Amino acid sequence: MSEYEMEGVPEESEQLDQMQPDQTLVDRGVDDVLDEGYVAPDHWSPAQGFGNTAAEMHAGESLDMRIAQEERPPVVIEGPWNPDPGEQREVGKLRAGRLVDANYGEPGKDTEAESIAHEVGIDGGAAAAEEAAVHIIDVNDEFDDD
Repeated sequence: MSEYEMEGVPEESEQLDQMQPDQTLVDRGVDDVLDEGYVAPDHWSPAQGFGNTAAEMHAGESLDMRIAQEERPPVVIEGPWNPDPGEQREVGKLRAGRLVDANYGEPGKDTEAESIAHEVGIDGGAAAAEEAAVHIIDVNDEFDDD
């Protein structure tokens, strides 16, 4: 390759680098980009659709099939999702991150192993469903005890 062709190609270490928010214009609200989780898409990729077999490639897609790919399926809502819109659905305003036992994982006798945990922040990915359901309750928050 000539020197001109190599000019636009970054070094291999730069291609694999996970740049931090202060090095880019992207701020996703985490200090370390490796702490951000990845959520897989909940739909099939276009490569897994029509046309994977020889017979499908030979027949081709009809116009109706192509239009159906472009249109969203209708959303059917039967009544309100919450019959009482004034109801507070969560306790606590802050969501807890990763939870560890009272000894912070250190070996030793823990008499309250199943009743106390400490929140230590975001793990290297998204929180599990159990951890996402846990909220931090401030003693100054007002609650209805009814």
